[in-house]
Amino acid sequence: MFMRNMGLALILAMGLISYSQGVMAAEPECGANTGQKATGEPIVVGGINGNAPPGDFSGGTDAAAAYFRCVNDNGGINGRPIKYIVENDQWNPELAAQVATKLVKDDGVVALVGNGSVVSMAVNAKLYKDEDVMAMASACAISDCYENSNIVSTNQGPLPSGVGALKFAVEELGTEHAACIGFNIPNNGGWACDWAGKYMESVGKKSTALLMDPSAVDLNSVYLQALAEGVDTIMLMLPAGPALGILKVAEEQDGGDTFKWISPTPLYDPTVPEALGDYWNNKLYVNIELGPFNSDGPDNQNWIAVMDKYGEDGDRRDTFSQSGYLSAKFFVDTLLKMDPAEINRTNVTKAIKGISGLTSDLLCGPYYVGDFDRHMPNHAGRMVVYADNEFKVVRDCYDIESSYLDSIRQQERQLKLIQ
Repeated sequence: MFMRNMGLALILAMGLISYSQGVMAAEPECGANTGQKATGEPIVVGGINGNAPPGDFSGGTDAAAAYFRCVNDNGGINGRPIKYIVENDQWNPELAAQVATKLVKDDGVVALVGNGSVVSMAVNAKLYKDEDVMAMASACAISDCYENSNIVSTNQGPLPSGVGALKFAVEELGTEHAACIGFNIPNNGGWACDWAGKYMESVGKKSTALLMDPSAVDLNSVYLQALAEGVDTIMLMLPAGPALGILKVAEEQDGGDTFKWISPTPLYDPTVPEALGDYWNNKLYVNIELGPFNSDGPDNQNWIAVMDKYGEDGDRRDTFSQSGYLSAKFFVDTLLKMDPAEINRTNVTKAIKGISGLTSDLLCGPYYVGDFDRHMPNHAGRMVVYADNEFKVVRDCYDIESSYLDSIRQQERQLKLIQ
């Protein structure tokens, strides 16, 4: 039912673009970093991605797999290697249920790490809770993923990133009335644009949601609709492909200066500058969920080093890849504190829910899990502008303002992460 309309899958084609470094990174550091291969009893871990037309969501599991290979070459989990089993649900809800059941019930995984499948998130949340297994995801983009007790992700998703873009636009660009252009999917475009509208109302501004049928996209029509609505800002709450399509329509009508142009993370990928060209210099602002790809921060550089040495040909190096690396690292750091003889699903779930206050240069705030009904530890980001054929940071880490986070802030107070 979830995928009855295959156009729905388009909403998740976010940031799925390869990224390569021109300079070889340093030797990666992973886990205990002993330089010795782990030879003990394997710890079984699972991961699910959605990799089939119309989208490849494998970046998170690719990066997690690379990090686990590095860990296994560096002592494993106190001598025990990680056996990482990755399944592809192929954007099929029935298959998503089957592969999750296989991993959880047949393979007996202690946890799932690096998940990047919205189909699986929507279908299998109840299974994860019933079987007392945690999914440390890396690619969430729908409300179901953030509003479940046994799923937590290192990426933000469209709601915080979209509100973050609007906050910048209101404060720095003078936005008064924004159009939120997204797909007419309640748990993605409708969900994110609705909360974007609530933010704008809270600061005394206006917002208009322009939602398209993903199976019958008419980019020219939605652009003309934005003109008719009298908005001064357009937020592209879309995957990179359709977002670039609207920018092309606007360029053909010389609309670059007609509106202020903003976007959540999807337009932040290394292939976008070539697609944009000179016309959009200093006209497009994008909120990014994790650190810049070219950051010299230790985790970003280690992500590059891990992918260079332990990644496979064709592995994606996108925001979800950064997120998958980070989920795997936090998972490993947590298991290294456990007695290796006591590592089982019950104890691992307890240990993951005990995570609090982990930090990384890829994140703008502490990562935590806790025993809560919903999870959204990453809700602060950065803003970049497209200029001189590249993206440049124009505002470093800043948090969003949204009543959606009221329960999240309460969690953070409970864990003593904020006052």
